[in-house]
Amino acid sequence: MKTKVDLSIITVNYNGLEDTLDLIHSVQACYFTFSYELIVVDNGSQNDEAKLIRDQFPFIEVVRSNENLGFAGGNNLGLRYANGEFIYFLNNDTLLPENANEEIRNMLGFLRENPTIGGISPKIMFVVPPNQVQFAGSTPLSGVTLRNYQIGYQREDDGSFNQQKAIPYLHGAAMMVPRCVIDEIGNIPECYFLYYEEVDWSRMIRQKYELWYFPGATVFHKESASTGFDSPFKVFYLTRNRLIYALRNRTGGVRVASILYQIGIAAPIHIVKYSLNAKYGQAIAISRGICHFFLFILKRK
Repeated sequence: MKTKVDLSIITVNYNGLEDTLDLIHSVQACYFTFSYELIVVDNGSQNDEAKLIRDQFPFIEVVRSNENLGFAGGNNLGLRYANGEFIYFLNNDTLLPENANEEIRNMLGFLRENPTIGGISPKIMFVVPPNQVQFAGSTPLSGVTLRNYQIGYQREDDGSFNQQKAIPYLHGAAMMVPRCVIDEIGNIPECYFLYYEEVDWSRMIRQKYELWYFPGATVFHKESASTGFDSPFKVFYLTRNRLIYALRNRTGGVRVASILYQIGIAAPIHIVKYSLNAKYGQAIAISRGICHFFLFILKRK
């Protein structure tokens, strides 16, 4: 039986060896003064990148899945091997800052002192351009359109995003959750595969706990390094999963209105926009996303 540690860092790798190695090096450079473990899940990479990581870093727990389980499935697989009091989920395309030891100690202390808080996300900065914020909290999703915005997005980190506060959702690129909360609430929902799963999970956690933005810690993010900015792949899952989220988390007339809005208004508008810009792959991806949403409903019956 493994020894319990203060923190388990879990990251999921999918054909992203270079990014994952960069993250591992950034973790190593921190010289943590608390007990921790690093768990890397190789989530069905075409090559056996788990072996390459394990050979180079034999002290790291490396888990190999022969198939791509998606964001939630990969992280949930890592959870099976985690022995931490707290779990820090980090995208493999993130980097920790040099002073992460002090920052993460403060995160751990904050959660220990506030048992009513079920999870926190740090300030997330873009790697490029420098000193630009990606995430400093967010607004709630609107009822029907399911739209919101990330506070501080693409703004200069000028000190105006340094206030701790309750937030509606954690950011999937960097979120720390007490293990006892996960044991109580349940794992990240796996029906989405990619995108919206952390939003749904946040909603589940908020039924009993608060979620907070913790600007005293920072993570640097290479945005969309694994899926590509606005790629057909990304557009497909955003379309499909926005509809699934509405189905799972809206009720009555609001649910019907939200689904009809996504299919009857938002989707046609985006299809036209993509087509006018000769982005036919993205336009087709929207239609595929809607079709797969209906397949999802049929499989639930």
